[in-house]
Amino acid sequence: MRSDKFKAYKLRMAGRSYNEISRLLKVPKSTLSGWFTDLELPEEATKRLKGRVQAASLRGLLARNKNQTILAESRSKEMHAGGRKLIKNITKRDLLIIGTALYWAEGYKRPVVVNGKTRTSHRVSLTNSDPDLIYIFLRFLREICEVPNEKITIWIRYFEHQDLAYLLDFWQKKCNIPYSNFRKSLQTVSISSRRKKSFNSLPFGVAQISVNSTSLYHKIMGLISGIAKFK
Repeated sequence: MRSDKFKAYKLRMAGRSYNEISRLLKVPKSTLSGWFTDLELPEEATKRLKGRVQAASLRGLLARNKNQTILAESRSKEMHAGGRKLIKNITKRDLLIIGTALYWAEGYKRPVVVNGKTRTSHRVSLTNSDPDLIYIFLRFLREICEVPNEKITIWIRYFEHQDLAYLLDFWQKKCNIPYSNFRKSLQTVSISSRRKKSFNSLPFGVAQISVNSTSLYHKIMGLISGIAKFK
């Protein structure tokens, strides 16, 4: 028996793959296949070869998943950048529509009922956890509705794991509202404590913007009706 064939035989019986043997002995895989086509391998050798196949499959799967993740992230960035380019300058009319739509979706719209009677006075109130959404709505109030800063009040709801001083500072800078406009903050029970939501899903708590103005309330309701008629 050729010395290289004998070495190859010992390696194969030890559970080495054709690729490994070919790399070690410089023997073509086609030759190895011809030598060992009918060779019956020991159980341990068979286990090793199956393990290598499974490991190779897992490595291939992980590599494909990684490549798919990279491609998905790249496509997401491209689409995000494309979306940003579509939004250029926001006109006053754009801001009018945006602010109205925000209040339609997030604002308090139900009439206040006390002792079975509907109150004639109403408050404009919008609550949300998204700082950018709150910022845009404030622009709507200031630039479109011409609400002065001193008439805008803000409440902060926060959770037991959060630093209230940090949140007040964050919202004061984001909203450009004096600290004197902040009302008593409310600590609430985190949904995460009941294991229904990640504890950091609302990193800035929740802000409620409010303007005590019945006329503004009815004006915004009219704006919403104006949008709703386009069906």
